[in-house]
Order: sequence, then structure tokens, then C-alpha cells
Amino acid sequence: MSQQVRITSPTTIPLKPLIEAALRDEARLLEWGIRRTLERLRRFEAHYGMSSEEFERRFQAGELNDHPDFIEWAGELAFYRLLMAQRDALLGADVH
Repeated sequence: MSQQVRITSPTTIPLKPLIEAALRDEARLLEWGIRRTLERLRRFEAHYGMSSEEFERRFQAGELNDHPDFIEWAGELAFYRLLMAQRDALLGADVH
């Protein structure tokens, strides 16, 4: 799906370079969040001796209880996927 956004401004300053820089900055912030989230996921994996993929499969199948760590782990996985999707959307944007 392709989306378009139209931006207008009363300024005479060229907006395209500003918008491109803002997108790059936001992508960098998302990368930082992705790295931090991956660190937290790796800590859970090391502590519980299973990959996040295995954890998710077992958690969704009801094989694991509702321990607070498991709730947090599931939240971190969801947050990781959201950050990745947002970063990919920004990096795939083409500013005309």
C-alpha cells in the first residue's frame, strides 16, 4: 500500500531537506530503541534458556503461566516489532 502526505508551509526555506533530515533522525532514534529492546529480549532469553521465538510459541499456546516476566517479555516482543515496522516505514519513505 502506498501513502502520500502533502505538507505546506508559509516559509521560503526549502522543506525537503528538513523533512529528509527529520526522517533520518527519527529512524536513528528508532534504531536506538530497537537496540535497547533487543538487549532486554536477550536478557530474558539468557535467564529462561529459550529464544524469544520459542517463548512466544509456548506463551501463546498456554504452556507458560502469567508470570510478570513473561508478560513483560511478550510486551517487549510486541514493542520490538512495532519499532521495526516504524523504522522500515521511515527508511522506505521517498520524499519528493
